[in-house]
Amino acid sequence: MSPSHHPHHTEADNPHWMEWLTGFVSAALIATLIGYVGWNALSERMEPPEFAIEATGMERMTGGYRITFDIENRANTTAAAVVVRGELVRGEESVETVDVTFDYVPGESQSSGAILFTTDPGSAQLTLRAIGYTDP
Repeated sequence: MSPSHHPHHTEADNPHWMEWLTGFVSAALIATLIGYVGWNALSERMEPPEFAIEATGMERMTGGYRITFDIENRANTTAAAVVVRGELVRGEESVETVDVTFDYVPGESQSSGAILFTTDPGSAQLTLRAIGYTDP
């Protein structure tokens, strides 16, 4: 066996232009990302939760009626323990009131739920509204 005169690892003294370009593009992307995240964190104003609730369906079930609905938090802050009240009203009189609680409704998102009534919602006016929440 003859000794090898070639080193096992060789590197060029001057890196290829493609290495420089790759390094520059990577550094620019990382700097842009850090800048965007920092600007967003400093400039975004925290707004209190703002809810919009819309009934999406009604179906008869054993022992009553199910009203499905979507709740949307239009603000950028999360709300916890959000209580939604469904109320059936005939004329001036409240016929039935039911509450449901959502653990969390994140900011700028939508969640779905259902309220169960024993009274037929078709014979009364339905109102759905958020009546309370806590800051997580």
